[in-house]
Amino acid sequence: MSPALGSNYSRIKDALSIYCHKRVLVLLLLGFSAGLPLMLVFSTLSFWLREAGIDRTAIGYFSWIALAYGFKWVWSPLVDRLSLPIFTRLLGRRRGWMLFAQMLLVAAILGMSFSDPLQDLERLALFALMVAFASATQDIVIDAFRIESAPEKMQAALAAAYQVGYRSAMIVATAGALTIAAWVDPGNNEYNLVSWQMAYLIMAGLMGVGILTTLFSKEPEVENKKADEQEQKLKQDLSLRYPKPVAGTLSWLYTASVLPFMDFFKRYGRNAILILLLISCYRISDIVMGIMANVFYVDMGFAKAEIAAISKIYGLIMTLVGAGFGGVLLARYGTMKILFVGALLVAVTNLLFAYQAVVGYNVPLLTVVISIDNFSAGIATAAFIAYLSSLTSSGYSATQYALLSSIMLLFPKFIAGFSGAYVDAFGYVNFFIGASIIGLPVLWLVLLVDRRTRHDESLKQARQTKNDESRDSAEQQT
Repeated sequence: MSPALGSNYSRIKDALSIYCHKRVLVLLLLGFSAGLPLMLVFSTLSFWLREAGIDRTAIGYFSWIALAYGFKWVWSPLVDRLSLPIFTRLLGRRRGWMLFAQMLLVAAILGMSFSDPLQDLERLALFALMVAFASATQDIVIDAFRIESAPEKMQAALAAAYQVGYRSAMIVATAGALTIAAWVDPGNNEYNLVSWQMAYLIMAGLMGVGILTTLFSKEPEVENKKADEQEQKLKQDLSLRYPKPVAGTLSWLYTASVLPFMDFFKRYGRNAILILLLISCYRISDIVMGIMANVFYVDMGFAKAEIAAISKIYGLIMTLVGAGFGGVLLARYGTMKILFVGALLVAVTNLLFAYQAVVGYNVPLLTVVISIDNFSAGIATAAFIAYLSSLTSSGYSATQYALLSSIMLLFPKFIAGFSGAYVDAFGYVNFFIGASIIGLPVLWLVLLVDRRTRHDESLKQARQTKNDESRDSAEQQT
């Protein structure tokens, strides 16, 4: 073996060895627990409602239930700073909140499984909202757990593992649910309530993966010293003007709700708004397209078993390859470059769905389209998770990451709510082309944020060098 080839082999081996770490496996399983509920109130629920005869416009509006993910920053300070009486004492703050959210998820998914959209659509919507709330809470805790469980150099691998688990669970919750529904009602493409209820019942059981992982994982060590000191100082100051209980409550609320946001804007200064704009738009192309994907499959004449088989086999394989490949690319080329590549891939792949709409029913073509789409999404999401993680600071990780990931979903989810009405008015071809075009401005935002960040870092390093030189000069004169 030549020296150059041996050096390349060694670099590849070192890049891949990090995936063997125990923390990576834990995040893989927790990613599965986080990804499973999302599709149950998103595309899988859309498929169920469409097959039940609910109109497309209503399905589009129904997707607004998932906006709960966009507002999770509202209660994230509770997760960051509040201890649950029994759960925290037994498991610690992070794992305690994680188990609480997972138990609530099981109950809510069971509620969906015993609902009938034709008889009581409001009941199904209520349990779906409960799933979204509990799932968003679980996301808050897992994100904080991931950031606090390992140093920054491992975050790319943890993000990739989390993404593999997350995307795998999304496929299980879509292709798996469709497979179960088709298996319960074989050879019959007509709507059958029992088949969907059984699918959701089994999905509730699969939440046991997350529960077991939570119970057997290790509580991370969180650096709360800075936040605790600020809370204590504020409490002492407020005690001079208010009774101690009131002063304690006000200082806790300020520390939990205000300081995380002040810390973020203090660290990023003038670039903070630009960073938030990038985050709010990065996944718009993917999310807007996603709400109509399964509805599109139904309208093109694909059966549940066909969609399930394609997603389960090719979609899952390409998701695993894309997320793993994304982790290696992140370690090799850095976050911002792969963030750009991921955004470009996601926007371009939507054009493949437009071509599918022109062709119509064609299983081989759909296999290629879904495979490429999952591979691209794996790379883009792994890069995006790593980027969001790098923006948080210890002690505020749950609140800051919840804010950032909420901003990520809020605007795209709102726009996606009109997707059904847009398809009714203009058709699927125009819809998918439009979903691709709205993702192109993201590329400019990535480049702009990268350039601004590099410029600020250069100025900071120059100032630090100047200060060091001044200090050395002063010491020499002394």
